Amino acid sequence: MITRVVLALTLVSGPLTAAPVPLEARACPVAMPEGTRCGFLVVPERRDAPGTTIRVGYAVHRSDAPSGDPVVYMSGGPGSASIQLTGYLAALFPDRDVVTVEQRGSRFSKPTLGCPETVAAMLDRLRAPGADVARGARDCRRRHQEAGVDLRGYTTKEIAADVVDLRKALGYEKWNLFGVSYSTRVMVDAAAADPGGTAAVVLDSFLPQEVSWYGDADRNLDDTVAALGIDEDFEVMTGRLNDDPALVPTTDPLTGRAFTARLTGDDVATVLAEGLHDTSVIAAAPALVGALAQGHDELLRPLADQTGPGLASHEFGLYHAVQCQDEATFPDRSRLFTVNVDRAVCAEWRLPASKPTKASTKAPVLVLAGQYDPTTPPRTARPAAERLPHARFVEFAGVGHAVFLSDRCGARTIAAFLADPEGWKQPCDPSVRDLPAVRPGDLHVTGAPYQAMTAPWLAAPPALFVLASLAQLVTGAIRGRALTAFAGLTGLAFTGLTADAVWGLTKVNETALAVGVPRVLELYGWIAAGSAVLTVAALARARTIPNSLAATVAAGFLVWWWSWFL
Repeated sequence: MITRVVLALTLVSGPLTAAPVPLEARACPVAMPEGTRCGFLVVPERRDAPGTTIRVGYAVHRSDAPSGDPVVYMSGGPGSASIQLTGYLAALFPDRDVVTVEQRGSRFSKPTLGCPETVAAMLDRLRAPGADVARGARDCRRRHQEAGVDLRGYTTKEIAADVVDLRKALGYEKWNLFGVSYSTRVMVDAAAADPGGTAAVVLDSFLPQEVSWYGDADRNLDDTVAALGIDEDFEVMTGRLNDDPALVPTTDPLTGRAFTARLTGDDVATVLAEGLHDTSVIAAAPALVGALAQGHDELLRPLADQTGPGLASHEFGLYHAVQCQDEATFPDRSRLFTVNVDRAVCAEWRLPASKPTKASTKAPVLVLAGQYDPTTPPRTARPAAERLPHARFVEFAGVGHAVFLSDRCGARTIAAFLADPEGWKQPCDPSVRDLPAVRPGDLHVTGAPYQAMTAPWLAAPPALFVLASLAQLVTGAIRGRALTAFAGLTGLAFTGLTADAVWGLTKVNETALAVGVPRVLELYGWIAAGSAVLTVAALARARTIPNSLAATVAAGFLVWWWSWFL
């Protein structure tokens, strides 16, 4: 049973410095490191019209030996959860208390403003054109209204006020604000509203308040594609698929049922705009887009499989409540279906536009940007950082969105900055890429490895080939049958070399396996063919059942290898 806690002293050490804001203890909703406690901050749903209260989820991990001000972190979105990153952040800042705070309306807050109706409509759009997104939005809003939710209370300004209230409730005199993507706006607002409680600010993938989220979306993607040097292939790919959409099997994340997505070129562009947040996808993008431009539509399966879970990872009721009030301006046209869906939802919801604010802070600020970020690019983050009085800007080569999660130097840079915001020095070289680019020609393009990972039975032929080769080697050695032994040894040599090549690619960039395999496997296939020839020779010399089975397995494997895998 949840019990109300008025004194934050039970959750964190340190004296209270202000009148307490109600806190409620709760069991942590996900696995947490030892020394972590979770709770709700009870706040008004609308501070301009007090009455209804809501609960904002948070977690506090206490350091065994704190030597600096705490760090409070919030994920982006809007609508992304934060609490699940507590363990990662506790390891990044072992000498500080770490607080992870949810956005009001997110997964670990109450109420949770999910919107499966809108997600279903977006998935329907991938089944067939003309899906009624407005109807899904209408059904979602009606359900929340019937539950007593006032969507006007879910804005950046209110979320920032929750951060300030949480510091006061937990009793911290000062703390360091850490935001990523959308929540960088929240943290700038919180720092402006609470200057005395802000020690320093980290803005990873900074989204300045003056930047138009939707107005810049198409340009940001085009700039990233051009910077990667894949713009020509990208336009060939999107043009081809716009003329002849691909039919791609995938799974509905809401029902778990298989369905066939109809992907146009603009759909794929939208999916890639999200995928290019990930540094491993960025590294593989030249090979991926080059292969898609040549018609390898089998590579669309992993993209389609990631689309559904990506849509389900946000609480879209919260997302659209914030966007429709804080980002009310849309371009006349966009190739990205996410922009067009948001326009349809906001037209249906008709929420009042928030009054624009120009928040700033005099606290030390570190702004991090990824070189290829397709959402919050250095082009807009750098000048915005220069407008902050005490900000420093660092760009990280080869990186996309959320630098601290995808780049080791980025994580070290944040830790070094918070250790000494005034005298901070860069601890590593941000111009060194963690992952090398995978270029067209580096791989033999095939969708087989990904399909085998999703359906392991497809890997039965190589498993049988390995077992047959091992049996040949053992029985041939024991019975003195050289041809049989050499056939088995050759088959196992092929297996070892192939496994080593694939493992080497996986260690560098596992995502590249969704595009293809190392080209050297084309050569290694002839070693398997040599094993098959030796097996047939052994069968010609001794027509035994084991030799017949081995020859059948080898022949079946070669058919699988040349006609399906490669």
